[in-house]
Amino acid sequence: MALPLPPGLVPTEVAFLCEMELVTIVPRQRLESIPLLTGATPVLRPPHRADIPLWLALLLKKQKRANIVPPAWLHAASLADIIQHETTVDPEAFSPPPPTVMRSDGRGGARSFGSDGKGDLVLSPPFLPSCVAASPSAYLPYHWLELAETLLAHASDDIPTAAEVRTLLRDLQEVRAAKMRGSTTQLEGGGGVVGLRGVGAMELAESRGFVVGVVDGVRKLGASVEATRREEEERGGGDDAFDDEDEEMGFE
Repeated sequence: MALPLPPGLVPTEVAFLCEMELVTIVPRQRLESIPLLTGATPVLRPPHRADIPLWLALLLKKQKRANIVPPAWLHAASLADIIQHETTVDPEAFSPPPPTVMRSDGRGGARSFGSDGKGDLVLSPPFLPSCVAASPSAYLPYHWLELAETLLAHASDDIPTAAEVRTLLRDLQEVRAAKMRGSTTQLEGGGGVVGLRGVGAMELAESRGFVVGVVDGVRKLGASVEATRREEEERGGGDDAFDDEDEEMGFE
């Protein structure tokens, strides 16, 4: 009999989905466009930059046919600013996600990336180009943790001051994990978990079991307290009934 699947995505599935994120590369060799299910890749012409999926960028990097350009938020200065925001500027909430990417509409105006031209946004943060070289700094994208770990593992020579970046990422991960764990203490007073705006995919996958366990524990405690209160009310009501009968029969 098959075991029941856990709710939500597990970390390995999140890491797999992260490979669809677009990253910027500098090709070393000419490569024609490749038709994929998500669309054709751009034609690679050295030394012009191009945005391709992460899995393809890692393959070209392994074959020494391209270098990966890290996004602006993966630089040490940007990570230091994010840590300062998480700990000093707004210690009660997570840093906000990157703003919506704007692109020219061909008529001298600008519209949101992925919009249908009528003002309706089609794409959501996991599918926006928030990990390319042109992405804004000081904003963590949806797949920030898994993408950073992947680039540090397979393309650390393309990341300036990779050792410092590793240290800052570890500090940032600990700060945000502690914030996620600390937010569940509000449940004891009848509140809810802190807003999850800005939380990444891997953070949700790793914290889902802990948060769900805390919620279930608080729910069980609440049910036990409610059952005890009802028993006390019923017992108190019974005592009052006996007192009324004694008074009617003349007993003091």
